[in-house]
This record gives sequence, structure tokens and C-alpha cells, in this order.
Amino acid sequence: MGRVTWAAVILTGGTATRLDGADKAGLSHAGRSLLEISLDAVADAAEVVVVGPGTSTSRPVSFTRESPPGGGPLAGIAAGLAALGHAHDLVVVLAVDMPHVTRATVSRLVSAVGDGDAAWLVDASGRRQLAAAVRPALVPAPGDADGVPVRALMRAGRSIDVPGLGDEATDIDTWPDVATLDRTPEHEGRPDTSPPRT
Repeated sequence: MGRVTWAAVILTGGTATRLDGADKAGLSHAGRSLLEISLDAVADAAEVVVVGPGTSTSRPVSFTRESPPGGGPLAGIAAGLAALGHAHDLVVVLAVDMPHVTRATVSRLVSAVGDGDAAWLVDASGRRQLAAAVRPALVPAPGDADGVPVRALMRAGRSIDVPGLGDEATDIDTWPDVATLDRTPEHEGRPDTSPPRT
């Protein structure tokens, strides 16, 4: 089997009702926006589509919106897939409110698909989160996805569960969740470059 090519779809356009409609993509962690952290996680993607309002980013990405806006995560995934410029073996789906997902997390998801149809990051309770590597054929067309729960995609085909390590599977849904970001040390997840103690 040849090299697997994959693209990424980052979902930023949710309603964030438990955050009073706040823009999750613009929330910060360790001095950086959640969108930029998500872009780091998918840095190895052949191309990236962000589903949500357009904004400036540190690297080239395409922006699109589901139609009509507010159609839900599955509609967003379908719109993102439709906006890709090329065909790929896999599409990595990532919600912008999962700041502990890294390039290593994404690599594990891509590798886990194997001959299956998808690999989903799961939390400690076994619940699948919006971080996954999915075969494009599994995603419905945009017109068929509006209002359909994303659980339909999570249950489709032959899927592998990939247990989250540490806080990988933690998402940011409420203001207390945001407060935990503020308490997370800025060096979390970065290599320790301090000189050795003598």
C-alpha cells in the first residue's frame, strides 16, 4: 500500500450556546488562539479547510461555511469535504475546541484507520469526540447532512476507537472549561529545553 494522503477539516462555526455564543476559535491557550493550535495539530495535512467565519491565519487555509449556517457538525464536515481541492485517502476532522490534540494525536488517528473506515478519539468514558480520521466516502453530501446528528457518522462503517492520552480528548464547552485553559501551564506539551540541573 502506498503513502496515505490526507486533508484536514477544522470545525469552528458552532453555536457555542454554553459559552454565550463566544467565538471558540478566538479563545486562547498558552498565548495562542485555539484555531492556531488546531492548525498546528494538522500541520502535516496536504490541504486544510476551516469551516467557520474567515479570519487571518499563520498559514494558508481555505474557509467555507455549511449551508445554511448552524446545520450542525456533520453539515460542517460535509461542507469542508466539498471545499477540498483534491481527492485524498482520508480526511482528518477536528473541532477547534480540542486544544490538547497534537500532531502526534492526529498521526495515531491516521495510522489507526488501517483497512477500516474511520478512527475516532475517545475519552475515558469511551465517548467518541470530534477528532477523527475518516474515509471521505463515509461523509454524506452537503445537501444530505443538514440537521443530521454527527453520531450518524460516528456509527457508520468500520470504526476504530483510539483512546485519548492525558487531556487529548478534552473539549472546551463551558466557561469553567475555559478557566481550566487559563490554569494550564504554558509549557504543557512542549519539549523541555531548560539546561540540566547539576
